[in-house]
Amino acid sequence: MEPPMAPTKQQIATILALVDGSEPSTHAVKTALDLAQKYGSTVINLSVVSPPSFMPVGTGGSPTDLSVYYDKGIADAKSAVDNALKLSQAAGVSARGEVIEAAGSIVDTIVDFATKEKVDLIVMGTRGLGGLKKLVLGSVSSGVASRAPCSVLVVR
Repeated sequence: MEPPMAPTKQQIATILALVDGSEPSTHAVKTALDLAQKYGSTVINLSVVSPPSFMPVGTGGSPTDLSVYYDKGIADAKSAVDNALKLSQAAGVSARGEVIEAAGSIVDTIVDFATKEKVDLIVMGTRGLGGLKKLVLGSVSSGVASRAPCSVLVVR
């Protein structure tokens, strides 16, 4: 049996790094940047925010609070993407950042984005932030890995 062929630069032109500010997602970004340096790839740092449908127990839970909570989630996502872009710049890798709202499921949103952008590789952490701040988590990693239009690398 022949050993597997190493990917070529043409095979990994665009890498999608999923970010949410958690330690596993930061590791995913660093892994994506290492691969981008090796293969001359462009990186898209993506954070997907799901609108909360309820407030966590003990927080009051008025519609105004829900809006404030969601706005904070958007701000946190933008901050995570900004941090990923700083890492990209420091690594000398061509990158851009996106924060998008999940229209339905987070998995569907990621898969649709990867398909539209013709991504060659998705790099994501095994688990993301917990509670309603979850942007990328175990079930999302599994869903993306099984439905993505490209290869998926899940890092710890």
